[in-house]
Amino acid sequence: MERPPVFQQRYEDLEILNSEYGKNMIKLLRIRRDSKQHHIKEVEACVHIRLDSVNEYVHGDNSAVIPTDTIKNIVIALAKCNGIDTIEQFALDICNHFMSSFSHVVYIKTYIQELPWRRLQQKGIPHVHSFIFVPEGIRFCEVEQSPNGRPVIFSGIKDLKLKKTGLSGFEGFHRDKYTTLPETTDRVLSAELFCKWCYDECQDIDFDCIWDIVHQSVLEAFAGPPECGEYSPSYQKTVNDIQMLVLARVPQLKEVEIILNNIHYYDSDLKKLGLSSEKEVMIPVETPYGSCTCILRRKKCLEEQA
Repeated sequence: MERPPVFQQRYEDLEILNSEYGKNMIKLLRIRRDSKQHHIKEVEACVHIRLDSVNEYVHGDNSAVIPTDTIKNIVIALAKCNGIDTIEQFALDICNHFMSSFSHVVYIKTYIQELPWRRLQQKGIPHVHSFIFVPEGIRFCEVEQSPNGRPVIFSGIKDLKLKKTGLSGFEGFHRDKYTTLPETTDRVLSAELFCKWCYDECQDIDFDCIWDIVHQSVLEAFAGPPECGEYSPSYQKTVNDIQMLVLARVPQLKEVEIILNNIHYYDSDLKKLGLSSEKEVMIPVETPYGSCTCILRRKKCLEEQA
């Protein structure tokens, strides 16, 4: 096969749209010891920066490049010197350090997720230095900042697995010649949830309190009242119910994004085993799976942007 001709390409005819770089998966465990009582934060951080020039890309000039190993060391040093009260404040500390220490850094984005360790209790008594891994969703945050600009803060929950075995259905949907799905008013609603929200104000935020409120609101809106539950006509309506409750309870938030991945369960065929089927033994189907996404924002924020 004949090789295609190679034409001379001039840099003047090209434009670099983005030239970020950084360090991913910086893992650390921060222990704060108050006498016998220990407090821990185990986190994974990703820090990416953009410089005011692209000489390292175009000319191979590394004189302005902050090595990614230095980025990792800065994160570790800040964890030692400042501690980690919340992952949001830690991300703000990282962004502030780069903005104040390097005049040629024009943008920084920091992503941090926290491993869900909870203090171990024995007979209702909190242990002084032992913890248990409780995966009720992974807490994460993202902070972006540019020089002379206020930081943009996102917080969120991911990998939250939820399931309810009643009061869920799907009917009245559009049909064509390829539709084989039967309508139902009784199905298992099983999902993996991603929830991310953006703060309208960045001052005096109690990040722990707001995360707890959002987490609890997600559970309440998904399940309904504990004594009777609440009917869900679709995954989309459940997503909207969660977003509406979160925005009603937390006025500091300007938008909420939710991704709900649907894990299907089908009734097992027990007739061939000589048994009756009453939807007691269900078979999960992990792929393919449905997914719905919605970002809900307060109108006043859209008007202010306009």
